[in-house]
Amino acid sequence: METRLSILSALCGLGLLGACSKEPAPPAAPAAAPAPPAPPAKPPLRVAFSDWPGWTAFEIGIQKGWFKEAGVDVKFDWFEYAPSMDAFAAGKVDAVMMTMGDALVTGAPGARSLAILVTDYSAGNDMIVAKKGIANLKALKGKKVGLEVGLVEHLMLTKALEKNGLKITDVKLVNVPTHQTAQTLASGSVDAIGAWQPNAGQALKGAAGSKAIFTSADLPGLIYDLVCVSPQSLSQRRADWVNFVKVWNRIVAFVRDPANQTEAVKIMAGRAGVPAEEYVKYLPGTRFLTPEEALLRFTPKDTLDSLYGSGKVADDFNVANKVYAKPQPVATYIDGSLSKEALGK
Repeated sequence: METRLSILSALCGLGLLGACSKEPAPPAAPAAAPAPPAPPAKPPLRVAFSDWPGWTAFEIGIQKGWFKEAGVDVKFDWFEYAPSMDAFAAGKVDAVMMTMGDALVTGAPGARSLAILVTDYSAGNDMIVAKKGIANLKALKGKKVGLEVGLVEHLMLTKALEKNGLKITDVKLVNVPTHQTAQTLASGSVDAIGAWQPNAGQALKGAAGSKAIFTSADLPGLIYDLVCVSPQSLSQRRADWVNFVKVWNRIVAFVRDPANQTEAVKIMAGRAGVPAEEYVKYLPGTRFLTPEEALLRFTPKDTLDSLYGSGKVADDFNVANKVYAKPQPVATYIDGSLSKEALGK
């Protein structure tokens, strides 16, 4: 008997008899709940831009990786100018770069936007270029002028003629896409064209004896260049758009630093497909604004040093020329709060 007990005790000590346990094993812990699925990744912001020095400058931030560094996932889509606005109106992009007046043209039929950033204003790069023998604006009376009817060059020509005692009805407008203006002038089918650089420069080069008889330097603040965002995207991705503005502030500081001009022009010219030695000539005609200067343009005023005053001039023009029927509420197209936040103010 003692031997059998000894054997049983030994087996229990070796853990070979489950029945020797004094207490039942604790119940197994319940399985952990599965982790919630990760939220879906946000799609990149889609931004349409086109050939204007104030906008090709974004290529600097793209190539240097500054948007990625700032945590802004953004895809830039390259267009001709009018098609860029068409893409925005069709909802294919979240934002588009356009002028204040053209933001109203795009918005009136329903594709509303908010200007969150002023990149620059045109200070000579928008031109009325006339063929040989036409010395000034007054000599345009009764002549054909090729430009994109209803858009920014039409506005500038109207104000230029008014400044010289003429009306827009004193010339014959021919609707020509901006990227075709140079060849149209060279062909002789029009007497003058309205275009911005590099198209204006190409027109001057392609038509012997032609000259610029009026430029945007004569009306500073008439043509502001903007980044305009859809209200929906701005509501859903405001923090991303603020960071977008911050990256632009870094880009414009780079562009304005004379030490960087060679590199900046090379990048911008490459995006535009123009030789750098040609593109550098366009920079003086684009008044790049510091972030502080740009913020001032969001101050409500009736003058051309404000988006509000400039926008009102454009709105009056658009209604008068039946670009759209009813005046637009200009103030509702403008939101300076992001530019202010980006400066920490």
